[in-house]
Amino acid sequence: MKNIKEFNYKILVESPGRINLIGEHIDYNGGNVLPAAIDKKIFLYFKKSLENSTCKVTSIHYNESITFELNKENKKINSDWKNYINGVVYYLKRSRGSQLDGFECVIDSNLPVGSGISSSSALVCGLIKGLNDLFELKISNHEMINISQKVEHNFIGVKGGFMDQFAIFFGEKDKIILLNCNSLKLEMINSKLSPYKFLLLNTNVNHTLSSSDYNKRVNECKSALKKAKNIDKRLTCLANASEGFIINNESLFTKNEFKRALYVSQENTRVLKSTKLIKALNFVEFGKLMYKSHEGLKNLYEVSCKELDFLVDHSKKYNYVLGSRMMGGGFGGCTINLIKEDNIKPYIKLVSEKYLNKFQKKLTPIGISIENGINTIKK
Repeated sequence: MKNIKEFNYKILVESPGRINLIGEHIDYNGGNVLPAAIDKKIFLYFKKSLENSTCKVTSIHYNESITFELNKENKKINSDWKNYINGVVYYLKRSRGSQLDGFECVIDSNLPVGSGISSSSALVCGLIKGLNDLFELKISNHEMINISQKVEHNFIGVKGGFMDQFAIFFGEKDKIILLNCNSLKLEMINSKLSPYKFLLLNTNVNHTLSSSDYNKRVNECKSALKKAKNIDKRLTCLANASEGFIINNESLFTKNEFKRALYVSQENTRVLKSTKLIKALNFVEFGKLMYKSHEGLKNLYEVSCKELDFLVDHSKKYNYVLGSRMMGGGFGGCTINLIKEDNIKPYIKLVSEKYLNKFQKKLTPIGISIENGINTIKK
């Protein structure tokens, strides 16, 4: 499709990616996280189908289409992006089947795939939001978030939490979200970081979370929580177990369960400390916690990789970089760096050359700003 205007769409949904300042792998452990919606987005153009029950979705990025009848069963298939479509339609039919009808959708994006800024959740949330608005299904944001998580769990196979979806639906310009993933309470925090900005550096090591050890980490944490509850039945989530509790009861856990639980407890504490530091504009100390977070992800949670570690270690040579850590599920993707704005361009040049020499691979810088969450524009 050369020109989206040829599609004659009725609704455009802009679904953003997200960053997470600190608190990785904490959402499915019931802890606190600090995400924000960003200016990199997936654009989904919708219109109702002229043929009532026929649905067609086209991805410009993949140069592929999927066509199916609404009244036929939506099953898991091999292609990931098509599974997102099938999963969304499957759950919307179960929830609002009588109100759905045939539709067409074209998907475009400036959100890098596989970089750890949640392109998958942006796609799923955008599809649900678009169909909700196109057919006036009147589904609440919280219900759309629940549907999105079911799609990722059962059609994609990634057993993640709610963080990405909350950032996408509730993000606000220049605001960071403090989200407690146990109570689902939100607090909006100003993100005026001047003279510093966040810079993402994409390793271009793509992580396929469903085929990685991501779900293994989820299961290890579930097992650790079950054992911890035998000692303290008041525990509702692993993040609420204190560092002292985990250490004092080390013999309860397998070696890996202990390492995962210790990381979760320490990272949850770092998020709460970071919140206070950001509010106090103490970015130097917050940057130190970013480095501590990466150490935990590397050594205790074991979800980093040599490319991510190289970028984090290299950043420590420059005093204008306050903090750096891997971001996202891990095994590849991006580092998030808190860097003095005036030094961003020369730093990108320096680190890109070092990275190319080390790995014979190009580094992709991604400049971002914190923006509003998901948005529908009616034509």
